[in-house]
Amino acid sequence: MSLRKILRNTFLVILLSMVVSACATKKTTTSSSIDGQIQGDVYIGSDTVKELAKGVPDRVFFATNESILTTKSRDTLRKQAAWLRDNSNINIVIEGHADERGTREYNLALGERRANSAKDYLITYGISADRISIISYGKERPVDSGSNPLSWSKNRRSVTVKAN
Repeated sequence: MSLRKILRNTFLVILLSMVVSACATKKTTTSSSIDGQIQGDVYIGSDTVKELAKGVPDRVFFATNESILTTKSRDTLRKQAAWLRDNSNINIVIEGHADERGTREYNLALGERRANSAKDYLITYGISADRISIISYGKERPVDSGSNPLSWSKNRRSVTVKAN
């Protein structure tokens, strides 16, 4: 057998192996869902959500290690801003929370960034900064004490609470 045939056959075997392995690879999506309550890794369920006022949810949820507001979070904060404009005598505290992973110090800082994101958004909708206080609890006050992706997603949140 000539060297040329050996190289050609080797190339064909390698090419065929690549095609077969590519077809066998299972593709996963980042928008997986656990019981329809997580989109990506952000909680979208409602079993832990309370109401700040009638029809106004009290909390917004975040992705892992993020303090960026999601579309759903911005919708919730717009409802809060509208209610706060109608109730100008109410002051609020925004609590920042994180899941159990990471150090205490990291999670306290992350909770503070999350609370500040919510506060900044409310301010852009006309709510005075003087009416809003923030506090970070980090991972110290979980709403779900489980140790799994669903529990973690419920704990990555900021919660708006009436201060008076």
